[in-house]
Amino acid sequence: MNNSRYTQSQILLERAERVIPLGSQTFSKSNMQYPQGETPLFLDKGRGGRVWDVDDNEYVDLVCGLLPVLLGYCDPDVDAAIRMQMENGISFSLATKLEVELAERLVEMIPCAEMVRYGKNGTDATSAAVRLARAFTGSDHILAGGYHGWQDWYIGATTRSKGVPEAVRKLTHKVPFNDLDAVRNHLEYYSEDVAAMIMEPMNIMEPFPGYLEELKELLQSHGALLIFDEVITGFRYAPGGAQELFGVTPDLASFGKAMGNGMPISAVVGRAEIMHEMKEIFFSSTFGGEALSLAAAIAVVDKIKREPVIDRLWSTGQKLANGVQEQLSRFELDEYISLAGKAPWMLLQFKDHPNADKDVLKTLLLREMIGNDVLLNGSHNVCFAHNDTDVAIVVNAYKEALSVIAEEVKIVGVEDRLDIPIIRPVFSVRG
Repeated sequence: MNNSRYTQSQILLERAERVIPLGSQTFSKSNMQYPQGETPLFLDKGRGGRVWDVDDNEYVDLVCGLLPVLLGYCDPDVDAAIRMQMENGISFSLATKLEVELAERLVEMIPCAEMVRYGKNGTDATSAAVRLARAFTGSDHILAGGYHGWQDWYIGATTRSKGVPEAVRKLTHKVPFNDLDAVRNHLEYYSEDVAAMIMEPMNIMEPFPGYLEELKELLQSHGALLIFDEVITGFRYAPGGAQELFGVTPDLASFGKAMGNGMPISAVVGRAEIMHEMKEIFFSSTFGGEALSLAAAIAVVDKIKREPVIDRLWSTGQKLANGVQEQLSRFELDEYISLAGKAPWMLLQFKDHPNADKDVLKTLLLREMIGNDVLLNGSHNVCFAHNDTDVAIVVNAYKEALSVIAEEVKIVGVEDRLDIPIIRPVFSVRG
C-alpha cells in the first residue's frame, strides 16, 4: 500500500490527538479499529452509498456511520425536511408539534409502542428503558444480552468497566443468547429482584424456534419485563423492527441509529402503563425535542412507508452476501472467514487459521478492502442507496483481498509481514 494515499488523514490525526483522546469521538471510528497507516481516518463528504476521505479517495461505504445512514448520505427527502425546519428554528422554549407527529407515526409502526419518549443516541434509549423497568417493577437487577451502550449500568458488566462503581457493576448480568436455562438460573438466584432482561432480539445468531416467546413468558412469570434493544434492528429488519419480523412484542423497546438517517435521535417506546413512569422518574434533556432531528425522523418513517426501503436492504444485502460467499469458497477461506446475521446487517466472523490468528485475518482483510476502495469495519451495513454497481465493486474488492490473504496464509509469520499493529477488539460485544 502507498501510505501517501492517506497523507491528509495522518496529518489530521496528529492534530486531533493533541486535543482529542484517541483522536476520535467513537472507539469504532478511531485508528485503533483500522489498519494504522493504511487507512483513511477522516471523511470529508458522502453521497448515496459512497464517501470521500480528506485525501479525496472515494469508497463504497459499508460502515454507513455505524448504521445510522439507512437511506444513504444526503438523502433528498431527509435533507429537504431538515432545510425546511431550519428556516423555522432548531431548538425551542416549549415542545413542538413535531414531537407529537413523530410519536404518532412510531405508535402506528412499532408493535409494542403505545407511548414514546426521545433521546439523542442509543444509550439514552436503552438506559431510559432500564430505569423505567426498575421503576415499574421495584426491582434492581438487570439481565443483558448484547451491546447496549456506554452507561454505567451496562458497561460495568464488561471488560471496559474502569470508572464504574462495584455496586453498580453487581446489578447487571450478561446472559448468552438462546440460553433459557441461564436466564432461569438468574431469575431463581435473585428471586423477585430482576427488573428486566434487555436484549438484541437478533445479531449474529438466529433466535431458536420459540426462544423469544418462551423468554417473554419466563420473565413474566418472575415479574420481570422484556426489553428489546432495537437500536440496530429497528427500521432495518422490518418497519416495526425485529419484533415485527419475529412476531414477539416486548414490554419496552429502544430505537435509534437509522431513525434519523444520521441525525442524532433515538426513542424508548412501550406499554403505556410502563411509559407513564416517565412522569415520576427523571429522564429529561434540553435537546430531546430538537426539531431538525425530529423532522428528519418523520421523513425517514414516511419514506419507509412510501418506498421499498426495507425490501431493498434485504435484496442488496443478500446479493452482497452471495457474492462474498462465492469468493470465500473460491479461495478456500470460508472455514476461517464467514458472514452471520440477516441480509440487512451481516457481521463478519473470523476463526484462527493455522498460520494466522483471527485478528490477523481481520486486519489483513480490512487493509486490502480499504485499499480496493471499500470502507469496511467488520460488518455489511447496507443502505437504501447502495446499488448493483456498488455491490459489484465490493465483491471485486473481496476477490482482490481474499486472493492476497490466501497467498499470505500459505506461509507462517503473517503477523510479522503485516508490519502494522493488529486490530484487537475493544471488548467482546457479541459472540
